Amino acid sequence: MTTMAIRGISLFVQVIGQGYPLVLMHGGPGVDHSTMLPFRPCADRFTLVFYDHRCNGRSEGAEVSSMTWENLTADADALRQALGFDKWAVLGHSFGGMVALEYALRYPQSLSHLLLVDTCGDIRWAQENAPEILARRGYSFDTVQTARRFFNGQIAPHEMVPAMKKFARAYYHRLSPLLLAREVVLGLRMKLRPEALIFGFGQLLQDWTVMDRLGEIKVPTLVMAGRDDFQFPPEHQVALAAEIANSHLEIIERAGHNAPTERPAEVIRAVRTFMSATR
Repeated sequence: MTTMAIRGISLFVQVIGQGYPLVLMHGGPGVDHSTMLPFRPCADRFTLVFYDHRCNGRSEGAEVSSMTWENLTADADALRQALGFDKWAVLGHSFGGMVALEYALRYPQSLSHLLLVDTCGDIRWAQENAPEILARRGYSFDTVQTARRFFNGQIAPHEMVPAMKKFARAYYHRLSPLLLAREVVLGLRMKLRPEALIFGFGQLLQDWTVMDRLGEIKVPTLVMAGRDDFQFPPEHQVALAAEIANSHLEIIERAGHNAPTERPAEVIRAVRTFMSATR
């Protein structure tokens, strides 16, 4: 683990493994690269690049208002160049998948493959649909309203963790005691940045969509998500894959929004199969 000076800021970066380069863009916003650590077994075939987006995790040196699509994607491409890669495969989970989509549209010459995991091409799925899905699943009115405020950046910094706890179980097909223990350990290691979450959902992501531009993406693309993902359910994954010409859709059974954590073997197998088939 190290920090790298990239475009005037300090990005927290970890590079492991050997083989073709694969950069992993974490979700959130407001969390860090540790959410992507379930992909570490892929280091036997790929050079994995983990990093924290600007204003997220342990990356420092920028005001939260600088967390724009222009900067997020330019940071990633500057990191690619600094590491000496002509091209790389890009994998993004949740918010990281949105960054990955923007990157694919802005820097098409820099990536060879696009892997989208539990993400979307239109933020309305999280801001409008996700609270409704929680209501249909029997969550209380208070929890549904908290989720609505959460996904629209309308919470105070001190509310971030309590809000997430209210609907934490919705992120999983089944939150077993063992999985819960693992997630608690992960949470203790994580560097949370509530201001990034509030700015991200409240400003950066307001009215965000790239659905009308997905036809511009020409690289092989894997669209993958858990069957029970309440933020970005299978019907959106179908729509997302349908708009990308060279795409493959993979729905992970018995998994929710955190499919890489809940079903790591299935997710890693899908990544390896996709990369092997399209290289």
